[in-house]
Amino acid sequence: MSDLDMTMKGYLKPFKDLKPQHFLWDVSEDGRVATIRLNRPERKNPLTFDSYAELRDLFRDLVYASDIRAIVLTGAGGNFSSGGDVFEIIEPLTRMAMPELLAFTRMTGDLVKAMRKCPQPIITAVDGICAGAGAILAMASDLRLATPEAKTAFLFTRVGLAGADMGACGILPRIIGQGRAAELLFTGRSMTAAEGQAWGFYNGLHASTDLEAEAIKLARSLADGPWFAHGMTKTMLNQEWAMGIDEMIESEAQAQAVCMATQDFRRAFEAFAAKRKPEFQGD
Repeated sequence: MSDLDMTMKGYLKPFKDLKPQHFLWDVSEDGRVATIRLNRPERKNPLTFDSYAELRDLFRDLVYASDIRAIVLTGAGGNFSSGGDVFEIIEPLTRMAMPELLAFTRMTGDLVKAMRKCPQPIITAVDGICAGAGAILAMASDLRLATPEAKTAFLFTRVGLAGADMGACGILPRIIGQGRAAELLFTGRSMTAAEGQAWGFYNGLHASTDLEAEAIKLARSLADGPWFAHGMTKTMLNQEWAMGIDEMIESEAQAQAVCMATQDFRRAFEAFAAKRKPEFQGD
């Protein structure tokens, strides 16, 4: 093992044993799938200043966690998240001056940026209430599963704010379409789980008893797949939003050439030729 490998191995070790203060963190035995669980069930898992910041920092650091290959994000107690805590966030914000308010809104936006930039696919499992900033966390994920009882609301207008929060006016229309996004962001009404699935927000609906297992199953399938290539797919999905068609095609030509230079590409061919399942190593 090289000096670099030893250094990186020592650096990555804390991710498996991470002990966050504001949510639960669990990593599968082989270290490939991590679960983040919002854990204030008595309040429907609201976010606070500290939990925003800790989540932001974790997703930023996951750029360096090549041992972790997929993330499941969920909530405890039959709900995903009720959004920003009314008394720990909303009330203090009403007493802040503009520089403090802008620092807060930029910090929350940095959480979404970190989620989009971390290379691991993020699968969010939504049960019950998914509102405000909770809906944003689901929106910022790569894939979303829900129960039929899930209620998703971008309810910022109900507290006198714009629907333009943490990238919602840019990201949500790309998922469900401009008209549907406009309706949800203007009215703040709840999107039912059936609507969410029909509109493409949710990739599947599962019974509450099966939801987390299905999310972990999906995460496992990605973690055991060509995860270097999955990271490239996520990067391209993000970068190509602002590109013209020529730039898109050239960027994907470069990205695919990089993937073709990996040993995983060779392994996949050899496994196909031998009629066996490939074992991807990410190199």
